[in-house]
Amino acid sequence: MIVELARTYYPEWTRGLIKINDVILTQSLELPWLENQRNISCIPEGIYPIVRRQSARFRDHLLIEDVPDRDLILLHPANDASEELRGCVAPVMRLLGSDKGSYSRIALELIMANLALVNYDDCFIKIYEAIDF
Repeated sequence: MIVELARTYYPEWTRGLIKINDVILTQSLELPWLENQRNISCIPEGIYPIVRRQSARFRDHLLIEDVPDRDLILLHPANDASEELRGCVAPVMRLLGSDKGSYSRIALELIMANLALVNYDDCFIKIYEAIDF
């Protein structure tokens, strides 16, 4: 299964749409593109394996694997890109302007529900630039 993340880049943040089977599930927030620098940039466009992961802080979420020169890149709940992200992807149900959103936990639960029956050996995220959405 392919989860798609279509991005639009801005100087201070990155906006996205997360789709599965051509159906838009959520929007997303990320840090701006700053040449893949750790902790301050979103990750490069590409196709990456994703696996289910659990932690006390984020509970059920996704790990994006094999990102060049980066590690522990997650798809996890966050409503403020500049305050809560260090290169990860935050799904949100609604954008509130620039780098903020709302209902991130609900957005992540929607994604996880759509992946509930997936064999994660065949699960990938495809990240690419969208002209406009």
